[in-house]
Amino acid sequence: MGIIADKAKLSISSPVMRKYRALIHHQQDKPVQPDISVKHLNKVYADGFRALNDINLDIERGEIFALLGPNGAGKTTLISIICGIVNLSDGEVNAAGYDIVKDYRKARESIGLVPQELNTDAFETVWDAVSFSRGLFGKAPAPDHIEKVLKDLSLWDKRNNRIMSLSGGMKRRVMIAKALSHEPRILFLDEPTAGVDVELRRDMWEMVRKLRENGVTIILTTHYIEEAEEMADRIGVIRQGEIILVEDKSRLMSKLGKKELRLHLQNPLEKIPGTLTLEPVDLSDDGYELIYTFDSQQEQAGVARLLRTLGDLGIEYRDLQTRESSLEEIFVGLVHE
Repeated sequence: MGIIADKAKLSISSPVMRKYRALIHHQQDKPVQPDISVKHLNKVYADGFRALNDINLDIERGEIFALLGPNGAGKTTLISIICGIVNLSDGEVNAAGYDIVKDYRKARESIGLVPQELNTDAFETVWDAVSFSRGLFGKAPAPDHIEKVLKDLSLWDKRNNRIMSLSGGMKRRVMIAKALSHEPRILFLDEPTAGVDVELRRDMWEMVRKLRENGVTIILTTHYIEEAEEMADRIGVIRQGEIILVEDKSRLMSKLGKKELRLHLQNPLEKIPGTLTLEPVDLSDDGYELIYTFDSQQEQAGVARLLRTLGDLGIEYRDLQTRESSLEEIFVGLVHE
């Protein structure tokens, strides 16, 4: 009876309940913190070379973020600083809510890194190498987790093989397994499919998607633009140590992408006639194709006007094709501006 009476005192209007409700409301209203937060980050080496200049970047929990840039742009330097491998000159970086300088152990424990180089003990077995990596972070042995990682990466049948006996693609998978051994919530993939064949690359894409479904935040650097186009939620472009663009992938391709309409003519033209010269139209060398280039956002009005002009001029066509610019074309345009 005493317990029931005590519970009755905690009515909906009691001070304790009001305080509890206020706490829950505060937690619900609290903004979600990004998994990676970079503020005014700079890196200047002893010889005066400025590798990174005032980098500001937030990467949200559970997204796939592709960082693109030419060689020497600063991609690996940025990743190395976040992962605690290279010291920053000034600025602030947080990983999984932890400052990488003040709380470096917690921050590093939250991160898995797959570097460009295949750097592992060639004489170890796959199982031992991955298990050892887990132990480096002070994690208790977890054979079930190691087994799952190896199976997800199609390495289970190779678990007792020495790493030196594996192909380049399999060694790359071992590097990913090592990065996942301690169950990080953030995974950096620095050129993960370099030297990997097409089939293995697509297997890795599928693995990355599964990791994202399990709540892992993935930051990808790559020279294979189709990887970013295939997988990324957002794209960041870095050039000469500066972030020049961060954008949702589909919005980026819509804003900066071009579309091309090719009209295959019934009869060849010697030159572009009359009012058609006012349109962004090119004529193929053989005179049998008109190529019309336009912004994807202005598609309907521009194409309709073009077709009306062709009709007015009595130009007949037998077929038409459209093509949208790829992310690679957009990227090349950005870095060479």
